[in-house]
Amino acid sequence: MAQVDIRRLFEDKQERLGLVWVAGEGGADKILDSELVNASNKGLIGHMNLIHPNWVQVFSSIELDYLHSLDAEAMQASLQLLDHGSTLCLIIAGTDEIPQALVAYADQTHTPLFHSPKNSVHLMWLVRHYIVAALAESTTRHGVFLDVMGIGVLITGDSGVGKSELGLELITRGSSLVADDITEFYRTSPDTLEGKCPDLLRDFLEVRGLGMLNIRTMFGETAVRLRKSLKLIVHLHRPPGGDLSKLERLPLNASHQEILGIQINTVSIPVTAGRNLAVLVEAAARNYVLQERGIDTMKEFFDRHQAEMERDLEDR
Repeated sequence: MAQVDIRRLFEDKQERLGLVWVAGEGGADKILDSELVNASNKGLIGHMNLIHPNWVQVFSSIELDYLHSLDAEAMQASLQLLDHGSTLCLIIAGTDEIPQALVAYADQTHTPLFHSPKNSVHLMWLVRHYIVAALAESTTRHGVFLDVMGIGVLITGDSGVGKSELGLELITRGSSLVADDITEFYRTSPDTLEGKCPDLLRDFLEVRGLGMLNIRTMFGETAVRLRKSLKLIVHLHRPPGGDLSKLERLPLNASHQEILGIQINTVSIPVTAGRNLAVLVEAAARNYVLQERGIDTMKEFFDRHQAEMERDLEDR
């Protein structure tokens, strides 16, 4: 179960958002966890909503103008609705005007109240992305994860099959390294897996005979990426006896692997002497792009073949 506490949210976003902790320090250890979010129909973050409250309520000048327009009794009733909504955190965005009643409410209910000079829409976009990433389901996979021609490609295979060497060749051809050996994947949306490298291994690629290579230092900033969405898995394998003739030449059915409930397109490439694996991986990435555009090369070939057979039958 993934979770994030309000103290960590404040510390991680304090510099980027210019956050100031105004009141409600007693609620610093309040926790937002994935089970709690999934079991409710509340939004993660949004402008103040008393009917359908968010876990994190944001107040821009518009919401504060509304609160200022209320008399003391109506103000108290509105704050009680906030309390009943089990809000974990309040953020004043883009304005320095903070109602004292809101400060008193935050202290009384131990609800952290922050202030940021950022406008509310920009702030919500950043905080929402942070919370989604922190609460995302996650897993790890062994392999080399690269940005190949704009496509997130995970190269897998048995130890010693040549994954790192292939990764190095692809980098020299313009691809970018995300992670070597271990990649952490997070399900950041219903159909998106975002992969990144563990901090300890970032920028490094291990190649047998050469040891650890710092790709950023050797090839420059553009040769590495912090994160990338996984779109394609390329699995390297050695055919039995090194004989390619026994392998299926035209696979009729697309292959997939399921990771955290998401189906990822998979291509299996046999490894034998003389094959240019880097070119094959780039071709697989290009073919994936075509398929996403609705261009199915295999179907186009079989349709053309079928049409030719039908013409032959008509001519007889």
